[in-house]
Amino acid sequence: MLTTLITFFIFTAGVAITSWWFTRKTKMAHSSVGYFLGGRNLTAVLITASLLLTNLSTEHLVGLNGSAYAFGMEVMAWETMAAFALVFMAIYFLPRYLKMGLVTITEFLELRYDKQTRVICSGLFLLLYITTLLPIVLYTGAISMESIFDVSKNLNIDKMTAIVIMVVSIGALGSLYAILGGLKAVAISDLINGIGLVIGGALIPILAFYKIGDGEFLAGVHTVFEAVPDRFNAIGESNSDVPFSVLFTGMFIPQIFYWTMNQSIIQRAFAAKNLAEGQKGVLLTAFFKIFIPFVVVVPGIIAYYYFKNSLNDPDYAYPELVKAVLPVSLIGIFAAIVVGAILSTFNGALNSAATLFSIDIYKGYVNQKASETQVVKIGRISGTIMAITAIILAPFISMAGKGLYIILQEFSSIFNMPIFAIIISGLLLPKVSAKAAKIGLITGTLLYLFSKFGMEAIGVHIHFLHRLAAAFVITILTLIIVSRYYPRKNNFVIKDTGAVNVENWKYLKPVCILIILLTIIVFLFFSPIGIIPSQ
Repeated sequence: MLTTLITFFIFTAGVAITSWWFTRKTKMAHSSVGYFLGGRNLTAVLITASLLLTNLSTEHLVGLNGSAYAFGMEVMAWETMAAFALVFMAIYFLPRYLKMGLVTITEFLELRYDKQTRVICSGLFLLLYITTLLPIVLYTGAISMESIFDVSKNLNIDKMTAIVIMVVSIGALGSLYAILGGLKAVAISDLINGIGLVIGGALIPILAFYKIGDGEFLAGVHTVFEAVPDRFNAIGESNSDVPFSVLFTGMFIPQIFYWTMNQSIIQRAFAAKNLAEGQKGVLLTAFFKIFIPFVVVVPGIIAYYYFKNSLNDPDYAYPELVKAVLPVSLIGIFAAIVVGAILSTFNGALNSAATLFSIDIYKGYVNQKASETQVVKIGRISGTIMAITAIILAPFISMAGKGLYIILQEFSSIFNMPIFAIIISGLLLPKVSAKAAKIGLITGTLLYLFSKFGMEAIGVHIHFLHRLAAAFVITILTLIIVSRYYPRKNNFVIKDTGAVNVENWKYLKPVCILIILLTIIVFLFFSPIGIIPSQ
């Protein structure tokens, strides 16, 4: 146990010290552009590492593997479909964002609509981060640490107390990166943790297959596949967790929103030194997302076979598999890697939340004449308050029930869908007005809430992604209809601010085509016409 703790702290401390050192040398954390966008100097590799690690955390390692344990390969759609959204980001969204020189996505909403729309959406984003994303990341991280280290047993305390201790510890450590170092520190820590996560995450299914195959990897793969071939079918049935039909309806909403409009994600691309570097970073991320199910889905299927479907809570499938297959000597290093993944998502979201509050709300309304130093100071203070709030809320996630990843997606959609609708309309429908946008935000939120609680109350059960698609279409129609009565006076035109070079990467189109083809091939491979035998 002592060796495990020593290796854990050495790895974690090494990442923290390295991040601080490089942030200190750059001396850019005293301006808003330096603090929130790393001085607009991130290269493709740093952007990719930061995108992947901000996205990939314990809500995936724990939550998505838990869903794979319960349902099988069909849940890989949450990962592989992201490749399409990232292609859209590289081709359409990122050139426009960088041309406008945005620091936050809500800046676009003020340019396109008005200041009130911007502040309302900033508030919705902040609610999303504080009440959903940050607490779930902390809670799933605490589950991992409790399971891997047996914290409750070693400290002779109950599991909930152990979870609270882990939540506070992880939250405090993650806050230091985001609050003190800003985006540059986050990006550097992501690069280091990213290497560890790719290696360590891939090691778990590899070791599991070796163990199942008595020292032969392919024998292990064959054994698991022959035992549960239906679990490797990515084409979900109508009553499954991810029916195949949702890929053509509501799945595109959370995917495109997350990868092209979610502040905690796109802030990494906003920080690109030029458009070409941003596009390379985004598309390299898309390539990794196609194959990341090997880390966040396959272990759940292995756990289903390994534990003979005996686990009471699917969300414990991944940490229990880790304990079962990983040598004791590597537990400390792997725990540090998992904590790195937790911190990357937590501090990335926290940095983005602080960005929204300090720029959109504080400088936008409270103190419009605030200096750069004051804005950064408020960013740190607000980040601290939001971190404490998330830490307090995290233990209560245990009351939400099973299937944490789906809970995250469904609850997030309350905020995501209406914002997605007005941003898409702002880009594609030049006549949509500011008044229509505000009405659309209210209408879209109420529609989705009714589709969730109202329809279930009367006994109508439809997959939430189908309901989400229907609510989105009605919201768009509402925007169009209201704009006919309250039209916009002038058409919005995107202006080049000269913030960065916005020349496209010369290999943009062929790489995008390759990514789309690879995504389709992966789905075909894990389908009845691929490796899955027809029943």
